[in-house]
Amino acid sequence: MDKISEHSGVKPPEWKRRWIAWRNRMLGSASFQDWAARVPPFSFMARRRAAQTFNLVAGFTYTQVVLGVVQLNLLDLLHNGPCNAATIAAQSGLSEDAALRLVRAAAALDLAEEISPGWWMLGQLGASLRTNHGALAMIRHHPLLYADLADPVALLQRDRQAPTALADFWRYGAQTPGETADRYSELMAASQAMVAHEAIAAYRFDKHKRLLDVGGGHGAFVQAVARACPNLALGVFDLPPVIAGTATIIESAGLGSRIALHAGDFFRDSIPQGYDCITLVRILHDHDDAQSLDLLRTIRRGLAPGGRLIIVEPMAKTPGAQEMGDAYFGMYLWAMNSGRPRSAAEYGKMLQSAGFARWSRVKTPQPIIASMIVSST
Repeated sequence: MDKISEHSGVKPPEWKRRWIAWRNRMLGSASFQDWAARVPPFSFMARRRAAQTFNLVAGFTYTQVVLGVVQLNLLDLLHNGPCNAATIAAQSGLSEDAALRLVRAAAALDLAEEISPGWWMLGQLGASLRTNHGALAMIRHHPLLYADLADPVALLQRDRQAPTALADFWRYGAQTPGETADRYSELMAASQAMVAHEAIAAYRFDKHKRLLDVGGGHGAFVQAVARACPNLALGVFDLPPVIAGTATIIESAGLGSRIALHAGDFFRDSIPQGYDCITLVRILHDHDDAQSLDLLRTIRRGLAPGGRLIIVEPMAKTPGAQEMGDAYFGMYLWAMNSGRPRSAAEYGKMLQSAGFARWSRVKTPQPIIASMIVSST
């Protein structure tokens, strides 16, 4: 089975089609919109829908405000104390008018807060973002994605193997120079902390004896697990140029005796033996269906009897996180020329096809960051 998808299904009943068509006619009616805006409680819903519609129109502008704030280190500046436009201009290299325009835009997004006329400090959302190093790393990386999305129709119409800025950034293999592999792994490591936090909060890794993180990069995930589970032996399996950079990082963290490093290609080589828990952290959604299924079969052959495979990544059709799954990662992975977001049900089918006996979805505290599936042999 090379393609596991939910492209087809049962045709919806006629009553549902009629109901949705009627609803959409009403929502699109100018007279209904005018009536709803004046009559409680419909007026509240009308205002909310209007705000949602405007956010769809203005969303790219918001992301560019965030990018500018991060690139100019405005979050740190506002964290250190009250600033006026002159202070922001002096620190950022902007004119005072431009600095004022940016900080007002940041305040509209709750990244900044005007505490008295003309004086600004960090806003609530800005305070949360400032210490989220993974999110900051992705924001700095986003200009590549924005370049590819400048013409979304052209992006979707092009041949899937045509070059893109994002695909060029992520492309590397066993023969890739270490510098390029390090660039990839450093971004992954920076954003891995929040994913590791979700996984550790959702699953008792300490009930296992040995854990192998397949595609584990510079070991950010296993380092987090090592701190949470002091008696658990750990391993990382990744391409040789990646592992070359991982060794120094693991040693400097004082974990060289606890974390074994295995160099290899998980699409060509066997999975290292002797582990009763294997993790795939943000790996499968980067690859197309045939490759993902091949990897699952390889892991099934290499996993010890009674062992567990744990998949951790953002997933499609996740309640409360639909935008992250299908909108953000759907387009991101299309631009990357590889992979797609999948639902838990789709992964369940793939796991069964790969020979796993059982699987279940495990609730994570913040599914917008990552969801989890645990499967057993």
